[in-house]
Amino acid sequence: MDSHSMHTHTCGELRREDIGKQVTLTGWVWHRRDHGGLIFIDLRDRSGVTQISFDPEHSGGTAFHAAEHVRSEWPIEVTGVVRERPEGQDNDKLATGQIEVLVSELEVLNTSKTPAFQIEDHVDTSEDVRLRYRYLDLRRPKMMANLQMRSNFTFALREAFHKREFMEVETPCLFKSTPEGARDFIVPSRTQPGNFYALPQSPQLLKELLMVGGVERYYQVAKCFRDEDLRADRQPEFTQVDVEMSFVKQDDLMAELEEVLADAFEQMGVHMELPLRRIQYWDAMDTYGIDKPDTRFGMHLHDVTDIFKSSKFKLFASAANTEGQYVKAINAKGAGKWPRAQIDKLADVAATFGAKGLAYIAFREDGKVTSPIVKFFSDEEMAALRAEMEVEPGDLVMFAVADRLTADTILGGMRNHMAKALDIPREGHDFLWVVNFPLFHWDDEANRLDSEHQPFTQPNENQMDLLDSDPLKVGSHTMDFVMDGYEAGGGGMRIHNADLQMHILRLLGFSEERAQAQFGFLMEALKFGAPPMGGFALGLDRVCMLLAGADSIREVMAFPKTSSGSDLMSGAPSEVSGQQLKEVSLRIL
Repeated sequence: MDSHSMHTHTCGELRREDIGKQVTLTGWVWHRRDHGGLIFIDLRDRSGVTQISFDPEHSGGTAFHAAEHVRSEWPIEVTGVVRERPEGQDNDKLATGQIEVLVSELEVLNTSKTPAFQIEDHVDTSEDVRLRYRYLDLRRPKMMANLQMRSNFTFALREAFHKREFMEVETPCLFKSTPEGARDFIVPSRTQPGNFYALPQSPQLLKELLMVGGVERYYQVAKCFRDEDLRADRQPEFTQVDVEMSFVKQDDLMAELEEVLADAFEQMGVHMELPLRRIQYWDAMDTYGIDKPDTRFGMHLHDVTDIFKSSKFKLFASAANTEGQYVKAINAKGAGKWPRAQIDKLADVAATFGAKGLAYIAFREDGKVTSPIVKFFSDEEMAALRAEMEVEPGDLVMFAVADRLTADTILGGMRNHMAKALDIPREGHDFLWVVNFPLFHWDDEANRLDSEHQPFTQPNENQMDLLDSDPLKVGSHTMDFVMDGYEAGGGGMRIHNADLQMHILRLLGFSEERAQAQFGFLMEALKFGAPPMGGFALGLDRVCMLLAGADSIREVMAFPKTSSGSDLMSGAPSEVSGQQLKEVSLRIL
């Protein structure tokens, strides 16, 4: 009971044991039903729904007459007595479904325009309209439950860190522009004309400086900002749970993180089996075709290169006899029944993952085999393929012919696409680590090396001699936390030696001057006894999306932007006045 409020109880808490009590409730009118002579209203607040009833015979009928005029989404206050619902009118779907409140007093607290859409869980309206009236959308029980869940999970994480003696430290949102991957949002300085702050893409450099400063165990629920091209699942601002530890090795860091995560998930009713599985980066790529695999279903990638070494099918034979080229395959069970036109369309899907075409074999249920390439295969090749791919009638085997990474990526994309298209069931949550990512990858557009994770990642000590001779072969102290086929978090050990950090920046194409201009303060700090350190960041929005069973992070954010970065409710981004521009020494060209 809340003694500092207009109500004695919430709309979600009354039960059979409250029968006979006089109570006061406040909330919104959700549904109103007039049953000739009796009026029923479902009264809703953030905790749930209570049925309230009005009888013209009760209390001189004043409450009844007032109830004749109220409409949906009006906020009201009612006082009455809790009673059992009439025989046969219990509602099992509601926690309060065995009782109702017979109202003697009703006060209308405000009226409401008719909302642009019905405040129901299964709302059949465009997302744009929902975002335009987000304050109404949040009244829907599902959205309110998502916000509550996010609050509970964030609190559970904070509690788990706190009891392990992590210190929560806030880092600034106005900082130096140090583009680490995406474009920075920049903020003009009024007091220093022509100079700009940047909003941080992550607290990465600052948390390393906290380790140099001796904090040892840090965490923060941090807002991050990236001015990048948005996709369905990206937002210009997002939240990460940021962590860093010093005087640790990678195994210490991972063990600590596992315990924190397991604790927090347990609070949400989700059990996480420890220790988590660890999959090496290349094993993940070669088995699942992706560095964030969903292992709740099979459809593994198979290397079938050797089968086709002497094939009459030139494309396969040529790859099988060329160093660094592979023929790989997956078996989508059940898709072999699809009509040919539907199978042919898969080539367009494969093209989005980098394929130049899609070779396939459909094994029909009647035993026939349809495929444009099968006429080139010998009986031995077909038998070997059937055995390797465990072929049954109704299967569809798809191939990728390319270098290792490209072939893996194409089939990894097709594996996820086919799982969705075939509606393969996925039970429970799937947690694992992917470890030992390459330190670098080759950026074709820029024609230079780029960091796989970020420029501050510690290379594998036993591969330092390869940094100059064969940098793409160097592994790193990295780990991604994968949940249900999403990268839910990532991190690793950091470079704590200034010379090595400079060496890596040079390999990434930085001149000494540019490295000093962008990261000079970090390089300087590393010279003052920086400890071994490592850290991690959990994508809070994404994990909450998966916990909520939603398919977009917008469903677990209170006021998200659209995919073009607009806030439809407030109209941001918007123009500012000439005076505001003048104050920060800017003018629009």
